[in-house]
Amino acid sequence: MIARRCLGQVPADQRPLTGVAGRAGMLVPRVIAEAGDQAARRFLEFFAATIRNKNRRMAYYRAVVRFFAWCDKHKIGEIADIEPLHVAAYIEALGKDFEKPTVKQHLAAIRMLFDWLAFARIGAVVAMRVEDYYPKGKRWWVRLHEKGGKRHEMPAHHTLEAYLDAYIEAAGIRDGDKSPLFRSAVGRTGTLTATAMNRVDAWRMIQRRAAELGTRARMGCHTFRATGITAYLEAGGTLENAQAMAAHESPRTTKLYDRTGDEITLDEVERITI
Repeated sequence: MIARRCLGQVPADQRPLTGVAGRAGMLVPRVIAEAGDQAARRFLEFFAATIRNKNRRMAYYRAVVRFFAWCDKHKIGEIADIEPLHVAAYIEALGKDFEKPTVKQHLAAIRMLFDWLAFARIGAVVAMRVEDYYPKGKRWWVRLHEKGGKRHEMPAHHTLEAYLDAYIEAAGIRDGDKSPLFRSAVGRTGTLTATAMNRVDAWRMIQRRAAELGTRARMGCHTFRATGITAYLEAGGTLENAQAMAAHESPRTTKLYDRTGDEITLDEVERITI
């Protein structure tokens, strides 16, 4: 087992992954190592496969290790417990000690890593039961059970409504109110089980669909969350409403997912003529 056999005698907030994928001596933060071999390997692959420039790779590595050390200091025990609110708090604290370009680089590193690892609020989605998709007036709504016992309810987009109706009908689970809405499958048979899909199942499904499309972009659950928020804001939506739909405690958290500024930056860069 990668994470177990490579522990060694190192600081409590870090675990080594020596000799795996050619990255001898690279340290894996405790929270990643304790998430299991797959998470540890994915962490290492992130630097090996996505960042070709050596200097940038090391800068991003130092950035994410610093973030996970901060998580340890604040007693965030598992990677699944890390939420955008934690990232927002960390970035705000970082801004007191570093210049803006450095802070932006740290945020970019954390964003990219979590897109790669695909751990997000997808947990609330895969935990849904059939009864969490329900009629209210003339529309259908979805109910998400967030951490801390909070419930988040909002109307389903008409496209989501169409897809969910088709899925529920095909799966034959219309009357299974207390049963899982999104279910795992038996291998590649297409036959659904009575067991709920988990976050890893969702991530693997996204990777398969991305491969079928032939896209080279790295995609994960965070990618779709960011895309949804960005598309809403680009269509004239307000940050306050985006915050409410995303169930964020702070608008600063919602801004972490907003990619509209990326296009503005690119437009400004393209003004340069040489």
